[in-house]
Amino acid sequence: MDLVHRLWPPDPSDTGHALSDAELEQLYDYPAGLERPWIQANFVASADGAVAVDDASEGLSSPADKQVFLLGRDLADVILVGAGTALAEGYRGARSGERRRARRRRFGLSDVPPIAVVSRRCTVPADAPVITDTSVPTIVLTTTTAPPERRAALADAGAEVVVAGGETVDLAAAVTLLGERGLLRIDCEGGPHLFGSLVAADLVDELCLTYAPLLAGPGAGRIVAGAPDPAAAMSAPRNMELTSLLHEDGFLLARYRRDRSR
Repeated sequence: MDLVHRLWPPDPSDTGHALSDAELEQLYDYPAGLERPWIQANFVASADGAVAVDDASEGLSSPADKQVFLLGRDLADVILVGAGTALAEGYRGARSGERRRARRRRFGLSDVPPIAVVSRRCTVPADAPVITDTSVPTIVLTTTTAPPERRAALADAGAEVVVAGGETVDLAAAVTLLGERGLLRIDCEGGPHLFGSLVAADLVDELCLTYAPLLAGPGAGRIVAGAPDPAAAMSAPRNMELTSLLHEDGFLLARYRRDRSR
């Protein structure tokens, strides 16, 4: 990480040094003393707004982006992801080597954060790595209308199946249920449909967005997807405040927080 430098906020004492791991932790940590769930989303996009290259985000990433991605996991109580992304990206349970365990313990967190998968119909196979290849039980957030046999199969495979909604997953209810389990620091890793639904429900507190110095051209989607929901809580765009901006070899790493004053 010796190429990551701060652009914002300015630091009068900064001599242009590269940021240390400790400084990155301080920048990207969640608010202290949380009393409600706090949702942070992590995404990378091209300079012209594409969320993927060849249907994967890997082609947009950089060493600094990967570092911030891992920080999002290391500083979180739970990792939230949509079923489609979990399957397309080959998700497994979070990994935790000695260094990452030490970081989490310094922040008073469990050694390994669970993955919480949003799946309206429990379409995640019971033998998927995100269910079976994990050291802590995966949480599956689903609905009352999900087929009972699928819910039972996931539970038998070791997942914790949590019902939050009828026809669709009620994300506000799901977030509340995570909070009741003490999982307040929520790191959302997508995909665009889940993020779009969280934005529409006005549940997003923070967005960590890396801009890649790349023009992907037409075809790829944005970091949000889905049709507008007239019943959604968000009726107008929400103001965000830029809280930090870093750069590394042409990549810009921005962090925005909800501006609650407007």
